[in-house]
Amino acid sequence: MKLVAGNSNRPLAGAIADYLKVPLARAQVRRFADMEIFVEIGENVRGEDTFIIQSTSSPTNDHLMELLIISDALRRASARRITAVIPYFGYARQDRKSAARTPISAKLVANLITHSGVDRVLTLDLHAGQIQGFFDIPTDNLFSAPVMVRDVKERLGGRQKVVVSPDVGGVVRARALAKRIDAPLAIVDKRRERPGESEVMNIIGDVAGLSCILVDDIVDSGGTLCNAADALLAQGASEVYAYITHGVLSGGAVTRIAKSRLKEMVITDSILPTEAVKVAHNIRVVSIAPLMGEAIGRTATESSVSSLFD
Repeated sequence: MKLVAGNSNRPLAGAIADYLKVPLARAQVRRFADMEIFVEIGENVRGEDTFIIQSTSSPTNDHLMELLIISDALRRASARRITAVIPYFGYARQDRKSAARTPISAKLVANLITHSGVDRVLTLDLHAGQIQGFFDIPTDNLFSAPVMVRDVKERLGGRQKVVVSPDVGGVVRARALAKRIDAPLAIVDKRRERPGESEVMNIIGDVAGLSCILVDDIVDSGGTLCNAADALLAQGASEVYAYITHGVLSGGAVTRIAKSRLKEMVITDSILPTEAVKVAHNIRVVSIAPLMGEAIGRTATESSVSSLFD
């Protein structure tokens, strides 16, 4: 197989290559003076099973274009199969028409990827599971749950725990983790009574005296997470942790998290951590390289990927 890395997350691509004991293919992904993207594959890929490792994280449009152009380069170089490995799939939150005359951008991006020549997609914790159906090619949506469960058991093994969904929409994800660590489930019900007023957060479930584990797929501004932590502590929780797959952390999110009452927030390296994330005292990064590497290896050998999560 051949592993080709874009510029979105080179350290993760290198870690995946180390796990698979396969060197990254020689490839140039650079800019012309006017910032157009230029790609050149520096070795023969004719008849090869190729994997492009590229998150479509910020700057989202640049990294998406890199993915499309790398795919086109590999297709024109006669690669046998092209798999787009997208640890973080950008535009996933635009998965439906939320109002009149608005786009479904996740479907548009799926079309772009498909028509660029990609034969298969491998991604992680899609914001909405139905996005798999937006692709007209095989799409594997991996789950970070095994990585999270292992970390929870190592760090919080002896404590009385409760898994908390920060909103009603994330209950399925939280329930899956709660089942794996044999813990009860609670839900943060947030509602805004009138426009312009702050959200009222009600806790469904018993959290008093327990270590709370907030579970979500994306943390962006961090506001909801910090407010949920305050609400849980007000209901008698002893401490609050957060386990999030994708640390988007835009704007002042890192500062907000650092000043919050969260004991610790754990994110994966699906998005390249910034320096601010690395030095934050209550943010920790765990690697998904072994998980992604194992899935890539199984895809290459036509083995079962779903059995990773049995």
